Amino acid sequence: MMPIPRIDEQRLWASLMEMARIGATAAGGCRRLALSDEDRAARDLYIAWCRSAGLTIRIDRIGNIFARREGRNPSLAPVGSGSHLDTQPHGGRFDGVYGVLAALEAVRTLNAHSIETEAPLEIAVWTNEEGARFAPAMLGSGVHTGAHDLDFALTRRDRHGVTVGAALERIDYAGPEPCAGHTYRAFFEAHIEQGPILEREGLTIGVVTGVQGLDWYDLRIGGEDAHAGSTPMAVRRDALTGAARMIIAIQDIARDKAPHGVATVGEIHASPGSRNTIAGAVELTLDMRHPDARMLSDMGSDMRSECAAIARRNGLELTVESVEHAAPVAFAPACVASVRNAAEALGYPLREMLSGAGHDACHLAEVVPTGMIFVPCAGGLSHNEAESATPADLAAGCNVLLHALLDYAASAP
Repeated sequence: MMPIPRIDEQRLWASLMEMARIGATAAGGCRRLALSDEDRAARDLYIAWCRSAGLTIRIDRIGNIFARREGRNPSLAPVGSGSHLDTQPHGGRFDGVYGVLAALEAVRTLNAHSIETEAPLEIAVWTNEEGARFAPAMLGSGVHTGAHDLDFALTRRDRHGVTVGAALERIDYAGPEPCAGHTYRAFFEAHIEQGPILEREGLTIGVVTGVQGLDWYDLRIGGEDAHAGSTPMAVRRDALTGAARMIIAIQDIARDKAPHGVATVGEIHASPGSRNTIAGAVELTLDMRHPDARMLSDMGSDMRSECAAIARRNGLELTVESVEHAAPVAFAPACVASVRNAAEALGYPLREMLSGAGHDACHLAEVVPTGMIFVPCAGGLSHNEAESATPADLAAGCNVLLHALLDYAASAP
């Protein structure tokens, strides 16, 4: 077999920067919420690039996009790669989109060097990975792998009452293809680390062995609207004060599970939202994570009991709804080895590591052998407009991805 070429670093960077113009923010980030006009524009541009690279396109009913490069033996299951194009409200230029465009750059490199694979290659763009507009996150990959029912996914609503199904129809990405029926020989996802470890240790490649577990909750705290000036402190049923005490308790629960336990209240909405009215209702979101399933379960149990006790002491009502659960994931040893071997062959400094963030690869790992590749991001920042990565590091991760894809696709099973 001929030596594996290096990818075109400048071409990859140029594609990332062109895509970053869609939904660009004044602070240098991106805002492409799932199934928005900006998401549609990103999808349209990506599909145009895929077609220019000779790939065939399929879109399923949840809006997942599959771009296929045929192999010598089309009867073989494809080797897959990809990620997502949607962002957080104040997102960066690399989260998700790097995994999509790294896979496209790998295909472009194979085309440029006339390298044919035995098995097909397929790039996936998964719908609503971020969960910023529609909950739960990783919705498209969840439907694809059977973790979510299609009807459940299509009926999820955003804050304005718009369903996923209606949003897909509006942007013309409610595809005709069924959401199941094809699988992968293996799947690889390249991603920025979204944490500080690689940069802090001066390393280029993270060989991801697994992903920590995640639980999302919605908490609703009920009190009583009352006048801010004439209601004595002793008789108030202040939902916002109760929520503040719960948030502090939640932080303490996570700290008790150090160093891996983390808990984040990312949204809080107080009603009626008047300066001189005591808040009678509060809604907040909670994200809890830990790589150990038992510890994650304990964190959730402790949160429920501590928050219930705070509600009782303050005369409040409490409802806790479980929105999403993702068990800790271990990636396939063979895929992990493929990534490690590729990084070593290319001479990149590396380390094995767990992912603190959830990814579409978590759903894929439930049904096919899966691996992930991390590259550093500046300061470990992600879900932030200041998110940044160097062209050289991004190219390194893409080169590792190319090697891993060829490891599985170059020959018959």
